[in-house]
Amino acid sequence: MTAIAVAALYRFHPLPGFQDLRQPLFDMMAANGVCGTLLLAAEGINGTIAGPADAMPGVVAKIGQITGLDGIAPRWSTTDTPPFGRLKVRLKKEIVTMGVPGIDPLRAVGTYVEPEDWNALISDPETLVIDTRNSFEVGYGTFKGAVDPGTTTFGQFPDYVRRSLDPAKHRKVAMFCTGGIRCEKATAYMLEQGFGEVYHLKGGILNYLERIVPDDSLWEGGCFVFDERVALGHGLEPVPGIVRDDKVG
Repeated sequence: MTAIAVAALYRFHPLPGFQDLRQPLFDMMAANGVCGTLLLAAEGINGTIAGPADAMPGVVAKIGQITGLDGIAPRWSTTDTPPFGRLKVRLKKEIVTMGVPGIDPLRAVGTYVEPEDWNALISDPETLVIDTRNSFEVGYGTFKGAVDPGTTTFGQFPDYVRRSLDPAKHRKVAMFCTGGIRCEKATAYMLEQGFGEVYHLKGGILNYLERIVPDDSLWEGGCFVFDERVALGHGLEPVPGIVRDDKVG
């Protein structure tokens, strides 16, 4: 059986003609046996795709060529069974939907924290640690001591910030999400709201689970992923015994 490589990728970068990129991207990926979803918007690209392991590095390189986005660096993992049933390339208003006009991580973004430095940051009692994912995802696993905002969509995150957080009180905030994209936008939003020290986990939970060994980990449970593998653990391996439960969260 041919090994399947899974690439989780995103890039914030202006794509003024993104509508014209949909068909070339679809045709190229379909020709290489790729499935999954790519989202295109004026602010960039986001998605998770999977295909034959020997073809996927070339596919990602061609995505960069077609879009004009250099340096797309996916979070790679592997699987023995196809994680997606079909290929979709969708045009969106945002590559991650917050619904707040003018939030631009290219203009202002929080401080990136490498996985090796994350434990010290979130163990600091002065740090408020926030899981920016929705409660369904949090139900599968999260970092020890992290706050669940109780959202069902990322678009509810600004309401949570306005309702529950105070820049004068919460002076040091650390946030995380699956691959980093939601945190980039969340930190940009919080800086706009006057929060001073705002940090986020570089590369998200997936980067942490890839680079931090279990004995040194503060992660508990599995990291929900939006495909047939359901949840990943350390080494980005599927967590045994976990099945999708739509009642979680």
